[in-house]
Amino acid sequence: MEKVEIHGKLGKSTILINERLKNLNKYVTADKAVIITDETVYHHYHNDFPEWDIITIGQGEKIKNLDTAAIIYERLVQLKADRSTFIVGVGGGIVCDIAGFIASTYMRGLKFGFVSSTLLSQVDASVGGKNGVNFKGFKNMVGVFNQPEFVICDTGLLKTLPEKEILCGIAEIIKHAAIADADLFAFLEREYQKALMLDTDVITKLVRDSIIIKSTIVNRDETERGERKKLNFGHTFGHAIEKTKGLPHGEAVSIGMAIAADFSVKEELLPAKGAERLSGLIKNMKLPVSFQGNDAEIFEALQKDKKKDGSNIHFVFLDDIGSCVIRKISLNSIPVKELIANA
Repeated sequence: MEKVEIHGKLGKSTILINERLKNLNKYVTADKAVIITDETVYHHYHNDFPEWDIITIGQGEKIKNLDTAAIIYERLVQLKADRSTFIVGVGGGIVCDIAGFIASTYMRGLKFGFVSSTLLSQVDASVGGKNGVNFKGFKNMVGVFNQPEFVICDTGLLKTLPEKEILCGIAEIIKHAAIADADLFAFLEREYQKALMLDTDVITKLVRDSIIIKSTIVNRDETERGERKKLNFGHTFGHAIEKTKGLPHGEAVSIGMAIAADFSVKEELLPAKGAERLSGLIKNMKLPVSFQGNDAEIFEALQKDKKKDGSNIHFVFLDDIGSCVIRKISLNSIPVKELIANA
């Protein structure tokens, strides 16, 4: 087991890599704890849960909303949860986002932790202190920054995931390498087949290195005032594609990264070879780099991006493999039609 720590104004968070779900009770000292999980995780792993109260929710982005939050609040009241109650989210990014949001807002804030059961959650969603729910179809429109006490990344839980879920996590690992670690990017190019097969040594390295990249950035910019915006590489177009086309997060972000790399080449920041390497790795990882889309529909979604600043947006460009820059640009200056046509 390895530990990575995030030290921020919102508190300290300890990420435990290759710790196990069955050891969860070692990290919760409260007299009362409540687990929030989804139906699939409960089905596969409830025998490893401590004997605590359990709230089970559905699955998918459609349930990540204020209606689900209201149901959980009501259940917590029934369970007589108070300010001394500890909340644990056991599941993927959706469960952890909801659990963190609930814990941060119920009775003005309870302590909480996560057990991440998906690759996407382990390398991205549960690390960094963002907690929230969607609103009217727009991702994470309502939320808070608040650090979990701990995040257990049990890589043993990945074996029950369908390939689509693995690929969602792979997309975020590619993102981390593309923006911050050329050596990790080259490792992915060499070992992509082992990564897809969930080779123990390879997947452990990918989880660890991704967490180190993200935690290093978060430690410097916890509430996304500056450098943390780098983690949005591929997400400006990715979230717009996810909303308008209904694609899984990883697929949408992969296309978004390919578009952002092409935009970087167009802006003369990234050599064409860099964009080709990124697209090649995405394809080797069984992820898409293009889609059939409507530019007007995409532009409308971009205008509702929560990261928008008036008529501008902070766009993340690559200037090399393993390096990126943030530029504030006008939404109207983005050649949406051209970029989509080339995707």
